[in-house]
Amino acid sequence: MIEIKIGTATCGNAAGAQKTLEKFQILSKENNNILISETGCIGMCYQEPIVEIFASGKKFLYANVDEKVAEKIFTDHVVHNNPVPENLIAETENEYQFNKQKRIVLRNTGIINPEKLEEYIARGGYEGLKKSLAMTPADVVKVVTDSGLRGRGGAGFSTGMKWKFASDSKNDKKYVICNADEGDPGAFMDRSVLEGDPHAVIEGILICGYAIGANEGYVYCRAEYPLAIKRLLEAIKQAEEKNLLGKNILGTNFSFELHIKEGAGAFVCGEETALMASIEGKRGMPRLRPPFPAVSGLWAKPTNINNVETLACVSYILANGAESFNKYGTEKSKGTKVFALAGKIKNGGLVEVPMGISLKEVIFEIGGGIKDNKKFKAVQMGGPSGGCIPESLINTPVDYESLMATGAIVGSGGMVVVDEDTCMVDVARYFLNFTQTESCGKCTFCRIGTKRMLEILTRICDGKGEDSDVEKLLDLANKVKNASLCGLGQTAPNPILTTLKYFKDEYIAHIRDKKCPAGVCTALIRFDINDKCIGCGACKRACPVAAITGTVKQKHILVQDLCIKCGSCYNVCKFSAVDKG
Repeated sequence: MIEIKIGTATCGNAAGAQKTLEKFQILSKENNNILISETGCIGMCYQEPIVEIFASGKKFLYANVDEKVAEKIFTDHVVHNNPVPENLIAETENEYQFNKQKRIVLRNTGIINPEKLEEYIARGGYEGLKKSLAMTPADVVKVVTDSGLRGRGGAGFSTGMKWKFASDSKNDKKYVICNADEGDPGAFMDRSVLEGDPHAVIEGILICGYAIGANEGYVYCRAEYPLAIKRLLEAIKQAEEKNLLGKNILGTNFSFELHIKEGAGAFVCGEETALMASIEGKRGMPRLRPPFPAVSGLWAKPTNINNVETLACVSYILANGAESFNKYGTEKSKGTKVFALAGKIKNGGLVEVPMGISLKEVIFEIGGGIKDNKKFKAVQMGGPSGGCIPESLINTPVDYESLMATGAIVGSGGMVVVDEDTCMVDVARYFLNFTQTESCGKCTFCRIGTKRMLEILTRICDGKGEDSDVEKLLDLANKVKNASLCGLGQTAPNPILTTLKYFKDEYIAHIRDKKCPAGVCTALIRFDINDKCIGCGACKRACPVAAITGTVKQKHILVQDLCIKCGSCYNVCKFSAVDKG
């Protein structure tokens, strides 16, 4: 039997994986010795569509497999056993482990068919639940505590301690919520896990429910993740059919009912009290704490909320023991962390690394460095709630305490890499625009403070900055940070605070010199034609507004009043005759 696996997660489908899948299905239609199956994201999103061939006891991984390549692989490799070297990126099991990575959360993604429960079970699935049901709830909480697992969706609070608070709350009804409302720009960790290994998350929810005494739960997943929701629904159905969900699970007294709530895409609903309000059918707005959800949560009942990655860790920990997880990482940051590499990086995609690895190793050794061999400038970590870490701190260990010391946070795990051509003032403006738009408006400092900060940043980028703007930004940032009700407002100033801390010279250049050092802010860019111009006319033909005049073989002239600063002339000139400044 020859098995052909095609990665049909969102990243693969965006690159054309569905057409690749259909091509293999057509080619193998008459051959009963070939099994075609779908799988999730293996992590190398920059190589999609990805196809795995399992034949003659060996595995072969192919990249960038469009319909034409699929036909060649089928003819040469599947039929005639001759691998296609042009698209072959890995051969033998060892190469599948990926340098410097340790896959715990991603242990099954890209390997199993997420819509086949039997494949999850074949790789040890639901063993953690079985072991849990043979233990006391208190002992399950202790295993999670001993593992050192901290919440993978934000500030990194102890998962075991969080469970104990919910377990100690006395009530006839309790809830478990999986927070899958992943909204950070550049983050796609939770989506990939739900698309590639939904049962790992469901198992984690069940273990949590048993440990805290809950019999009902919700997966709060944003509606923009249709494939994740589809595969979750199928996984829930399969689990119910096998008595892994529902009444008297696996013949015990433990029963659990699981629902999916589709969120409307409000970033603030990633905050746990706003999320619960949304499930209850109310407007997603945070509320004061205490009481905390562990005491009074969903419908005023004790509730435990963890994110997707945390719960996927739980199913692994209970199956393999606390020491299987806490042997990785640092003293205070145990285990592994999944990161989404995005931005100006060569190997964009999903990686899972032991805590304590350096940013340099992740970006340059796993991520392959910067696109077009540009100079690394900074990495934005923690999404809009995080901060920018400069090149000078590239050796910072990836753990909660070390990253917080830089002004950034681990957050959900987004890593947006920027290069020398990036304006850091513009980066701060981009993230402030996001958080200001997503503010629910409940508290004054977040609603108005983020608006005022965004106005100042926009003014600076438009070349209208004033000397007092830096002090105004710092003053507003600290007030918004200290007086906002929830984490959205409390962390919204982080991109401003970190860019001012590490890239203050760029703010000064914008304000005093009226120049954008990176040449990004349109209002501060000026294009000029210099004496190297030979009059070839390429710039004149490329200009969309006829702002360039001149005759053939004569130096051309750029009329500044007409120039819209699109950069077309700069991009087409082969003689360095157009200056950008």
